[in-house]
Amino acid sequence: MGGEDGNFQSLAERLAKVEKKHDMLDVYINYAASAQASEGTDASWQTRFANKELRLELKGNLTDKLYYRFRHRLNRRNDAQGSDNFSKATDLMMVGYDFNDKVSLMAGKMCQIWGGYEYDTNPMYIYQYSDMCDHLEIFQTGVTLSLKPVPTQELAFMVSDAHNGTLEETYGTDPILVSSRNDFRELEKANHPLTFIANWNGSFFGGQLQTRWAWGIQKLAKGQYSRMITLGQKLNLPEVQWYVDYMASFDDLDRLGIVTSDLSSSFHPVYDGYQVAQPYSEYLYIYYMPPMNLHCGNVHYHSWITKLNWQFAPQWNLMLKGTYETASMQQIEAFKNYRKSIGWIGALEYYPDKTQDLRVFLAYMGQNVNYTKESYLDSHHSNRIELGFMYRIKCY
Repeated sequence: MGGEDGNFQSLAERLAKVEKKHDMLDVYINYAASAQASEGTDASWQTRFANKELRLELKGNLTDKLYYRFRHRLNRRNDAQGSDNFSKATDLMMVGYDFNDKVSLMAGKMCQIWGGYEYDTNPMYIYQYSDMCDHLEIFQTGVTLSLKPVPTQELAFMVSDAHNGTLEETYGTDPILVSSRNDFRELEKANHPLTFIANWNGSFFGGQLQTRWAWGIQKLAKGQYSRMITLGQKLNLPEVQWYVDYMASFDDLDRLGIVTSDLSSSFHPVYDGYQVAQPYSEYLYIYYMPPMNLHCGNVHYHSWITKLNWQFAPQWNLMLKGTYETASMQQIEAFKNYRKSIGWIGALEYYPDKTQDLRVFLAYMGQNVNYTKESYLDSHHSNRIELGFMYRIKCY
């Protein structure tokens, strides 16, 4: 959900010079832009100016128990999806009710309550997601029950849609599941395509050690499930914050799509749209067969993420981040742990105005993706340098 907001002054307060008396309406514009230099596939460098994020956000507390939140991406398509009737551009549209200090209920479109600290960060502040986080479809319509037996411990339970769209919108027309060389089957829609998540958020030693763990199961299609575990732990000191996240997904049907993107062409019984038939007499018949819409099955993903923030001087922050990720198709020997990805990011951030959530940054990020020789895929790498700003503008 983006975490807690700091106590920043709104533009309306600065213009009108009137102290805000209530928190029924807060209006934010989340905007990030940068000048980028990126290394291309042919080792040449290219430059551009990019608008990274533009999201409108409204939230507030209507009473001491009832609250709401809305967040919408302005630089994404607005066509509604067939399952939840929301555009994927709408991150959040939810209402919540606090029965008391220990029990809360939220409903609407919201972020699924997976664990981990990269996952829970406001997307505007992420220079580059890990591969796994980058491919997750996390904003879903559902219901969340939150229980706080003590102020420092929270247990939450969520039931939501598994996807925003229908089976066809998500996986394409006539999707075929392939789990091994000889196992092809047509995907059928599930009658109850839902996600169930249990989450624990803990705080120890006055908030200096924090945890954000979760486990969940999702029904993606008839008879096809995804099981996911996320473990986030954070050291939260006054001038240093460091977290380590572990995420793992075990999918009957490739929900993230990374393995499918890499390997689906390996299973097509066609080459450039043509299949060669067995010889009949002295002739060889060649006929056209459209490529199948294949999706890989029985895939495993593992992701380790670590990130350090160090406020080494007033209004300055140094951020260092590293990722290590693997992907595997378990039932085929050549594709077991076929993909390993290593990513790294370093950023120097400057906060010019203490009353505003504004940072200017210089960042470098890179990634190496290595494939095993048995997969016959070409390893590749990327590098990018960015100079830009992130500004969570509190309008009111």
